[in-house]
Amino acid sequence: MTFNPDADVTGSSAKRRGRGPAIAGGAGFVGIAAVVISMLTGVDLTGLVGGGSQGSQDPGTAVEGCLTGQDANEDDVCRLDAGEEVINSYWADMLGERYRAPELVIVDQSTQSACGTASNATGPFYCPPEEKVYIDPTFWSIVRQQLGADAGNLAQLYVLSHEYGHHVQQLLGIFEQYPRQGTGEDSNAVRTELQADCFAGAWVADAASQKDQNGVSYMKEPTRQEIDDALEAAAAVGDDHIQEQSGQVNPESWTHGSSEQRQRWFTHGYEGGWEACDTFAVSGSEL
Repeated sequence: MTFNPDADVTGSSAKRRGRGPAIAGGAGFVGIAAVVISMLTGVDLTGLVGGGSQGSQDPGTAVEGCLTGQDANEDDVCRLDAGEEVINSYWADMLGERYRAPELVIVDQSTQSACGTASNATGPFYCPPEEKVYIDPTFWSIVRQQLGADAGNLAQLYVLSHEYGHHVQQLLGIFEQYPRQGTGEDSNAVRTELQADCFAGAWVADAASQKDQNGVSYMKEPTRQEIDDALEAAAAVGDDHIQEQSGQVNPESWTHGSSEQRQRWFTHGYEGGWEACDTFAVSGSEL
């Protein structure tokens, strides 16, 4: 999915933080790479969820040079910066006064959060106590090199909108109603992640209808190839695909869902909208 070159994307409030050493740490809702690194290296990063960091005192700096949709098409940081604006616009339309935007922190190497260290090793994550999304753009290289996905423009925005989906879950009280406990194919952990995938699909379907302050659509309608790229990214981060890299698939340990489940729930949201994303209302066989 590409941005319209003339779209005004100056309304974002994303911050850049970091430039410390990239040290793997915990995350509130474990980012994709934390699972990737755990499965591929045997280092259990997921056990650091909710780590004891008090967060960074660094307020960060505003993202500069990201003014138009053309900038977003050409630069990974600008793409995230602009994506924040479109995602917030969508959820403000869907939830009205119930929605408040989280802060997007674009990480340079590493920074501290209340949920632990943010870096490309921990991957993108949402930190509930802070209501912030952390993402290091160099994470895309991990997805390409270790999981074989292209991680193109729409795939990157799928990952970003997935994390914003976790923020929506917090706002709607889903985390409190369905605590993220246990593992397995139909665990709350898996249902939580599949719902965020579904929310991401719903956003993708509607993104082209969101307009800037001049009435220009931020984004163009996604092509079939771009949708397939996003679906490929969803499959790449499925628990079964990641576990296959280590030679043993164990559904009882799943926390994010299989490749097929993640693709299906993304498509479910894309076709049915965010209100069709109640993964907690279906049986395990329907996940």
